[in-house]
Amino acid sequence: MAIEYEPIKGHANDLAGSVYAREKHLSIDIDMGNAEKIQDDDDQKKLSQVAFQISAPNIANKGEESPLIPTSTSTHLPLHRQQPPQRLISLDVFRGLTIVLMILVDDVGGLLPAINHSPWNGLTLADYVMPFFLFIVGVSLGLTYKKVSCRVTATRKAILRALKLLILGLFLQGGFFHGLKNLTYGIDIEQMRLMGILQRIAIAYLVAALCEIWLKGDDHATSQLALLRKYQFQWLAASVLVVIYVSLLYGLYVPSWQYQIPDSTSFSEPKILSVKCGVRGDTGPACNVVGMIDRKILGIQHLYRKPVFVRTKQCSINSPDYGPLPSDAPTWCQAPFEPEGLLSSVMAAVTCLVGLYYGHIIVHFKDHIDRIRLWLIPSSAFLILGLALDIFGMHIIKALYTFSYMCVTAGAAGFLFAGIYLLVDIYGYRRMTSVLEWMGKHALIIYILAACNIIPIIIHGFYWKQPQNNILSLIGIGR
Repeated sequence: MAIEYEPIKGHANDLAGSVYAREKHLSIDIDMGNAEKIQDDDDQKKLSQVAFQISAPNIANKGEESPLIPTSTSTHLPLHRQQPPQRLISLDVFRGLTIVLMILVDDVGGLLPAINHSPWNGLTLADYVMPFFLFIVGVSLGLTYKKVSCRVTATRKAILRALKLLILGLFLQGGFFHGLKNLTYGIDIEQMRLMGILQRIAIAYLVAALCEIWLKGDDHATSQLALLRKYQFQWLAASVLVVIYVSLLYGLYVPSWQYQIPDSTSFSEPKILSVKCGVRGDTGPACNVVGMIDRKILGIQHLYRKPVFVRTKQCSINSPDYGPLPSDAPTWCQAPFEPEGLLSSVMAAVTCLVGLYYGHIIVHFKDHIDRIRLWLIPSSAFLILGLALDIFGMHIIKALYTFSYMCVTAGAAGFLFAGIYLLVDIYGYRRMTSVLEWMGKHALIIYILAACNIIPIIIHGFYWKQPQNNILSLIGIGR
């Protein structure tokens, strides 16, 4: 979302003004200190060049004050041809493209199940949206915190931002706002959904931000090996998260469990259904560790009530689309399940850390070829590793955010980002991507309006005689 990429203090225009003032002040100081040595206009021109050279690095290394980065022009260009720092347009375009993809799969996924989220195993177009957002968050953090003046202050700001996202996620996705088929407002706090998309982004953002603030060296990386050495503790943190996730997913014992569903045919007590498990290392919908941890910690009443596995063959006669339950449907088909759960968010944070590495490449390498080469190498490795893991039994499952799923989607994000960077920041095709760039800069508000039912809610507020007689119902939406 756009929130993680905005400058921490002030706006870009304010930054530009302060930079101009600093350059002017610096050049005046140098002119005053060396006034006696200046003899002619040639010396003054040389002195102005020195002032620009001294002030330019200060602009590029603004650190947490701004995500602006220097353009990747050749260092051999004359000074008068060098351009001032610019925003990384390709990152905004990538974010905007992800927003478009999210809106597409939300609105068209019901009509085209092939692009909707995979019912369980496998990968579809919709399954790339969340990893792409997390990848973008990581890249943005690499630019925002490239130089931190005060780690304690930066940590406090990162925690506050994460809390804002968490609260916003609870408000938008906790159930307070009605859906297209439910015109009632409000939510029972005892049944409120606690996790969601923004909550997961907040967790991943906070983990990556703290790693970037506290776990990096002070030296400047001039080679790929030096880059890995500078951020070696961040890679160690990512490895620890992967080990924790894999160990819990395949090592914990999952006992049998029960849940209740309301009886829609009578006013009797809710039905109690039992799910038989008693296994380890199961990655199916019923007996996986991800669901067990969420049921134990969050409570089954606070989980998502329309999980994707209701579109599996076991649970839908219209699979991979929604449909009635088969006569021999297993008991777990009607159980709640949280797709943005606690354990799966651990692996989601690793995607954010991978994006952080791509942001480090932008900061430390100014040549276009170096950047693309250093992006494509890990992207290829992630893709190959993820596909190999899937072949050997660690399946690609978005609902569990498996390690293989993380690898494949992170590799795809790296390739797509490199392609957009080549198209937009190198070849300058900005006119054809201007809409995506605008959407990327306003991603959070677009997400709130388009993906959280805010616009439908506003439209539902205007009806004729009865709430069901609204504009959306007249055109066949929300019936």
